[in-house]
Amino acid sequence: MKRLVVGLLLLNFASAALAVDQLALDNRIGMLTVKFEAMQAKPDKRIPAGLLRQAQGIVLLDRTKAGFLFAYEGGSGVGMARGPGAGAWSAPVFVKANQVSVGFLAGGQKSFMVILLMTTNAVHRLASGSVRFGGEAAGTAGDVSGGTGTNFSSSEDGVLVFRDSQGLYGGAALKGGNVSPDTNADIIYYGQYLSADQIFFGHEAKPSIAAAHLARVIDQYSK
Repeated sequence: MKRLVVGLLLLNFASAALAVDQLALDNRIGMLTVKFEAMQAKPDKRIPAGLLRQAQGIVLLDRTKAGFLFAYEGGSGVGMARGPGAGAWSAPVFVKANQVSVGFLAGGQKSFMVILLMTTNAVHRLASGSVRFGGEAAGTAGDVSGGTGTNFSSSEDGVLVFRDSQGLYGGAALKGGNVSPDTNADIIYYGQYLSADQIFFGHEAKPSIAAAHLARVIDQYSK
């Protein structure tokens, strides 16, 4: 009887811990949504509606960079894929980012990044492993859209990276970084293992209220 009681207590504790983690991940989606809206409210930072309409996938990413000489850089966020024919957005895949910087570096910087995956192949690259996002922002949205405003960089074919940064970070560096699915976060959020392909293309996960709101906000700024 005593073992049964202890087992039930442990089960309740584990369930409560899982609920807290799921809430924290929903809060992450909510914060990323707020940051996306704030970025779109800035004339010199917003992503043109035409690019958002064309994107086959999107990643919203919080990134922190800090250090002296040798830098730490990491981040977390969510990614979604668009259905065929400019269809609805998928449920979110949680993502993580890492980057190595070497050289004379000093300072700290927080960046909110929006990574547009302009082709289905780019979405598949994210689902199957990683998409490179390294390199400093260069150019303006006018270079790719005819609009004006935000700094962006093109890391690889079919990928556009937009940034809204705070803080100072300087120095020459060699960088190599990527954004990839965070499988542990997905397991916590969905209560089972689902691959990024299953979430993006298999419709095996239902968008949460927070994710559905994010999708509506993205569609709003795509008009």
